[in-house]
Amino acid sequence: MLPALQKDKKEYVIASAICVALALAFALGIYAFRGAIFGRTEVAAPLPETPTTPVYRHPLTGARVEAPVETLPQVYAVMIDDSVDAWPQSGIDDAFMVIEAPVEAGIPRLEAFFYQGTDVPKIGPVRSARPYFVDWAYELDAMYVHVGGSDQALDLIGSNGTFDLNQFWNGDYFWRSTDRFAPHNVYTSTELLGEALANAQERERAPERLYGAWMFVDAVSERPEQGADIMIDSVSATYRVDWKYDETNGRYQRFKAGLPDTTLEGDDVWADNIAVVVTSVTVVDNVGRRAVVTVGEGQGYVFQDGRVIEATWKKLSTGERLRFYDATGKEIAMVAGSTWIHVVPSEDYVVIKAPTPDESALDVRDDDAIEAF
Repeated sequence: MLPALQKDKKEYVIASAICVALALAFALGIYAFRGAIFGRTEVAAPLPETPTTPVYRHPLTGARVEAPVETLPQVYAVMIDDSVDAWPQSGIDDAFMVIEAPVEAGIPRLEAFFYQGTDVPKIGPVRSARPYFVDWAYELDAMYVHVGGSDQALDLIGSNGTFDLNQFWNGDYFWRSTDRFAPHNVYTSTELLGEALANAQERERAPERLYGAWMFVDAVSERPEQGADIMIDSVSATYRVDWKYDETNGRYQRFKAGLPDTTLEGDDVWADNIAVVVTSVTVVDNVGRRAVVTVGEGQGYVFQDGRVIEATWKKLSTGERLRFYDATGKEIAMVAGSTWIHVVPSEDYVVIKAPTPDESALDVRDDDAIEAF
């Protein structure tokens, strides 16, 4: 080909490419301009969201369940003798919650909480009612199970509508053991309490259950190498309680008078949470009966996962749940499982035997805390 023709063809190709590029740029400019005017812009399609599985919990233990609990289970609040003559007891290792508070002479008494549907064949020895224990049963709409009681307690039961099961008038739901002497030999079971509940429901004497749930979390997977042990002092060394943290399972084992607390059936007593309520405890008569302030707020502690949380306890009214709050005002979520609450007249009764209190101990888990049901 002649040099002149080759030059002309090359210039033609370059010119054509430039024209195509200009046309494309012009078209893109027009498209962008129209999008700006008419609000038509192309956006990337959103990535599909990963579906989250909802977490449902039992309203009393915080254990994970497959579906929401539609009907609140009936609670049984059983008064348990804790004098030396009543040792060893039965059933306290199966309670989802126990409240321990002093009665006459400063001797502790227990209120063990169970719920409908559990199988506990022997609970006791069952003892008499006291008004402050009535308050704690009332907040859970519980059937309050006891053998008689102080005049103040019986008057309160009659006046506030407590769902009452007094052995004096309902002996069919209790039995007396022949291997112990009275009054340390009365027992019941969840099966018998279930029969009492069914009987009350037939007669429309069982109150509606409206109690609230605590916040719950799962136990942490990373536990401290050395968790806090707790000693709760009492009227004498005989009734002194130690809770020793076991880092292998993240739970606390109960000791009384320096020895493992073991039930009549040979089972050790454990808890997932230990809580302390510091409140006013006064002697009100010459028998030595106590008055315990249950409504209000005050100093407290919560021990869980080897950690210590300085807390404030609050119970706003007789019908409201007793709850615990951290230094920021957030409700402290309980580790799913069982809780043991000590009621003491002074913080001097609480001896922490290890790491110092850590107000931020639960911060890493606050986002995971959910209210049951």
